[in-house]
Amino acid sequence: MEDNRVEGPMKNPPHPGQVLKGLYLEPLELTVTDAAKGLGITRKTLSQLVNGRQSVTPDMALRLSEAFDTTPQLWLNMQQNFDLRQAEKKERNYTVQRFWTALPA
Repeated sequence: MEDNRVEGPMKNPPHPGQVLKGLYLEPLELTVTDAAKGLGITRKTLSQLVNGRQSVTPDMALRLSEAFDTTPQLWLNMQQNFDLRQAEKKERNYTVQRFWTALPA
């Protein structure tokens, strides 16, 4: 079976909460409490996101994109990349039957 794992700079992408903290909250000197109020969410919810214990949902992506002038896709893509790499790191206790093989060129 071939290895489809990603190598290179995105081999270990950061959690979106880490990006939020380092590139947005800290430079803007926003506390978790103040940012949570501005986003219309609880402090606990934002704290869990910033600390990597909660994922970016589509609703959260919309809020973050509006608050920080980004796109929802940015936040969702970061979450998807993070989740995929975490899944690749886990031990696979299953086998998969291949149903399709590319035809030789």
